[in-house]
Amino acid sequence: MTERRDPDAQAQDGPSHAPAGDMSLLIVDDDKPFLTRLARAMEARGFLVATAESVEEGMAAIAGRPPAFAVIDMRLMDGNGLDVIAELKVRRPDARAIILTGYGNIMTAVTAVKLGAFDYLAKPADADEIHAALLALNHDRAEIPDNPMSADRVRWEHIQRIYELCGRNVSETARRLNMHRRTLQRILAKRAPR
Repeated sequence: MTERRDPDAQAQDGPSHAPAGDMSLLIVDDDKPFLTRLARAMEARGFLVATAESVEEGMAAIAGRPPAFAVIDMRLMDGNGLDVIAELKVRRPDARAIILTGYGNIMTAVTAVKLGAFDYLAKPADADEIHAALLALNHDRAEIPDNPMSADRVRWEHIQRIYELCGRNVSETARRLNMHRRTLQRILAKRAPR
């Protein structure tokens, strides 16, 4: 877990709807490049950012200092981001948390909101969308994106994720996905669908 602070950063566009003016933000995501980019972007918007790359690190950060805001990836290497949301809501009920996922479906969204997520954004979400969602009023939740991921893209992302979790082992990935090895190889050889 790392905590970053940019004392010269100014909040951009729009009033702050931070709980009690607190701009602390925890970002939990196991995609290191995305985590780093988002942390920098949110610092530039006036947040005091702490980062974590796992459920365990996220829970430790919340136990140490529950943030006013959180951006949490749904699927993490060591578990589910919903566990982090639930813990945050226990420790700081007024926190505003956003769940990010590339595996979006209605049941997951409903579960996330029931556990205390303020909003639900599909990856790839950019810093402007996340910033707007974090500071939105209750009736101003983020709108459905103009260009949501296609079903083919969601499938491709899921396959890529399992492939990475299996250490790029094609045979193991095919077994876990209940897919023929050659079919998987053809999918992996293609570019990502739009």
